[in-house]
Parts: sequence; C-alpha cells; structure tokens
Amino acid sequence: MIRTLAIDQEYQIIRNIPIKELKAGDYKWYWIDFNQPTKEETLKLREPLRFHPLAIEDCIHNLQRPKLDYYEDHSFFVTHSLNPQTLKREELNLFVGEHYIVTFHHLKCIEVDEVWNKLIESNDLEKWDQHLVFYQILDQLVDNYFPIVYQLEDTLNDIDDNSMNKSTEKLLVELFDARHNLLYLRHTVTPMRDLVYRMLSSRRLVSIQNKIEYFSDIYDHLLKLSEMIEANREITADIRDSYLSYNAHQANRIMKILTVFTSIFMPLTFLAGIYGMNFEYMPELTWKYGYLFALLFMSCLGIGMYIWFRNKGWFK
Repeated sequence: MIRTLAIDQEYQIIRNIPIKELKAGDYKWYWIDFNQPTKEETLKLREPLRFHPLAIEDCIHNLQRPKLDYYEDHSFFVTHSLNPQTLKREELNLFVGEHYIVTFHHLKCIEVDEVWNKLIESNDLEKWDQHLVFYQILDQLVDNYFPIVYQLEDTLNDIDDNSMNKSTEKLLVELFDARHNLLYLRHTVTPMRDLVYRMLSSRRLVSIQNKIEYFSDIYDHLLKLSEMIEANREITADIRDSYLSYNAHQANRIMKILTVFTSIFMPLTFLAGIYGMNFEYMPELTWKYGYLFALLFMSCLGIGMYIWFRNKGWFK
C-alpha cells in the first residue's frame, strides 16, 4: 500500500495524491509512505520517483546495516526498529530530499503510523516539514527501544531474586536467554548510534545541523541505551558466576560429606572383610563373645573417627 500527503502553500493537508501529481504539483513539501508495498508498488521507486538504483536495491534486499548514503538530490537512510514481542529487527528506509520525504518498509511500522497520525492531527502545520518528520520518526524508533531494555532489566531482577524458587537449571536457561537478547539489542543499538553520530558530524546535512540539538538528544538516548545494555550484560555475567559458584560449592560440600562417610566405613568394611573369609581355623570364630566384641569394636571405631573428623571441622 502506498499512501501520500502533501502540505500546500496555505499549509493545508491534501491526502491520497497520485505520485506523478506530487512530483509536478506546487506544494510546500510532501510525504510518500510505502507501507508493506507489493512488487508493482516497489517499482515506483524507479519511476516516477527515480531514486538511485543502489538505494532501491538496499530497500528491496532486507536486512541492511543502518547507514547513510548521499545522492545528488537526496539523502538515503537505513534505520532499524525492534518488534517488542519477538525482538526482531525490522528495516525502515527513508529518502529525504529538499521538498519531500519517502518512507519504505516491508512490515507494518508503528513509528511511522504514530508520526503520520500526529501530523494529520496537528493544529500547527507551519512548523512541520520533511526534516521534522524525519526527526520524529527517528526519535520514536529510539524511544521504543527503552521499554524492551527495561523489560529485560525486570527479567534479570526476577532471576536474581528467584522469588518463585525456580530450579537452578531453569534460572540459567532464562539467564542465557536474557543475555542473548541483550547481545541482539547491542547489535541493533550500536549501529544506530554510529549512524546518528555520522549524521551529526556531516557537513552535507544542513537541515540536521539546523536542528542539531534535537538529533543530539537522540544520540544521547542511544548512548544511554548502550550503557544500559553493557551494564545489564555485566550483571548477567555476575549472576551466572554466582549461580555456578554456588552449584560448585554445593557439589563440593556433598562430595566432602560422602568422603567422610566413606572414610568412616572403610576400616569397618576392612574388618568385616577379614572376618567374612571362610577359613576353617580362625581362633576368634570359636570365642563365645567374639561377635559382640567385634560389633562393639567396630562401633567404637566408627564413632571415634566421626568425632575426630568433626573436631577437624570437616562437617562445617
């Protein structure tokens, strides 16, 4: 689907104008949104819009890294949004020219819809232009990263608290999933941060230089996101090390207890083995109190070893 709107000379919104009329019309500026376009609709990027073939190729082939390309009469931007349910990256391409902005996305883009509706409902259209639309979309993209990071932080807090008394194995699975998601987020946020930094440093983007304080705010948000992601990744490493250390400690404690009991029963097993031999001439076998004496001796030996190990601190 392709939807269009234009701002005329009297700052009125005109919608659903054919692309050819937009190109030839006398408007302040216009916006064309390729919303989940078909193959036939995608061809309109070539004719009548006549964008550069390399930019069109980047639109068709998903998924490009966030980037900025300069062309003769427009700038081309590749940005990424994040699906809050699946955390998958979704590409949003933007062409920004002197009197227009064109957005292109294969999937439904919440950020574009929000800015589109905000523009339609605005009572002050004089302040709007294609560069403000670009800023609003980019700002929405970055702002929508924050709830995802906050949700992962809550997940890590739940894992750390373990108020549901989940097993260690289940907690480690959740922990590694959270760590994987944080890594995926870092691969999204870092290229976006680099893109905005390049925009701020560019001398060719005069419109951005005129609104540099707004785009600097976006860059600050991306820096904050990067720091939050790195901090949470360090937290996952600390929680993982704590669980692994606790498990190792528990295993060592169990092995120590088993070793103590094995050491106690080892001499008892030795004595039982000796008197369990089937020799005919064993003097102790004919003694009236031999059985009772053997039991008492083995009991005293076991208790004595237990007391000795306890005094050595093996049960602490």
